[in-house]
Amino acid sequence: MTSTRTATEDRIRQVFAEAGARGQLHAVPVPTRMPAAGENGGEREAREVAVGADDDVVIASIFKVLLVLEFARQVVAGQLDPRERVRVTSADRLGGWGTAGCLDDVELSLRDLAYFAMSVSDNSAADLLLDRVGLDTVRLLAKELGLDRTRIVGGPRDLLESMLAEVGARDEREFAVRYPALPDERKRRLAVLDPRHTTAATPREITRLLRLVWTDAAGPPEACALVRDLMGKQVFRHRLVSGFPDDVAVAAKTGTLPGLHMEAGVARYPDGECYAIAVFARTHDLTASRATVDAAIGRAAGIAAAFLRGGGR
Repeated sequence: MTSTRTATEDRIRQVFAEAGARGQLHAVPVPTRMPAAGENGGEREAREVAVGADDDVVIASIFKVLLVLEFARQVVAGQLDPRERVRVTSADRLGGWGTAGCLDDVELSLRDLAYFAMSVSDNSAADLLLDRVGLDTVRLLAKELGLDRTRIVGGPRDLLESMLAEVGARDEREFAVRYPALPDERKRRLAVLDPRHTTAATPREITRLLRLVWTDAAGPPEACALVRDLMGKQVFRHRLVSGFPDDVAVAAKTGTLPGLHMEAGVARYPDGECYAIAVFARTHDLTASRATVDAAIGRAAGIAAAFLRGGGR
């Protein structure tokens, strides 16, 4: 049924084109267990929907799945106390959701940093958690999981500082003045928007990560369970969730940068079948909020899952 899959993938491309975007997607069933090294993975690969699935993509805040997974693994190993208190000060705040947008200092536990990083994509929480677990350790985790094309250049603050430096701004306030005045072509050349120079992966590697987490193959079962639980608490429901019926549970993580809209997650149907889906959309304009593109992400994911549920090959 290769022709049917090709038609499905063409339909997904059209969904994005109609929304004024170029989309990349990978969707696969979540198995009861991941194949061991050397086992035949042909059956698994036959059941997939792939649109640019092996092309590099900027993953932005989707990297927080790896970050929280490493945190959870260290907690289970007894290397970190999840109740350890951390103070988020004005020097840590980046603006945005959660503690990143607070006006006053906040004190909370490491596990609550993980909660905010995943549920509302709190950048300050992610930075502080990354400081605690170690950037090199997160990179090593990606390699351990076979994510050979996944590259983590740093946390949210590192990416912000890269943008400030490229624009020639001393701080966020000056950036807010300089950035809008730049020609669009100059904005598109920012390193944070180029997968060759920033935190990046491929859609296929992101679905691999999700399947490893959902089959307890990414670490101790307790660690994988924590990641699944926190992804299920994400408050943003405008992308993947919008493409599924109300009785389908979606646990996911978004990512957003100017002109880049993405989400990766697992959709669980009432019959227990699960599908890992990673969707990335790039628009010509550089707005950070595009309702039509968000809807296209959900629609494309729903189309892919429906094909797989129909026994698509």
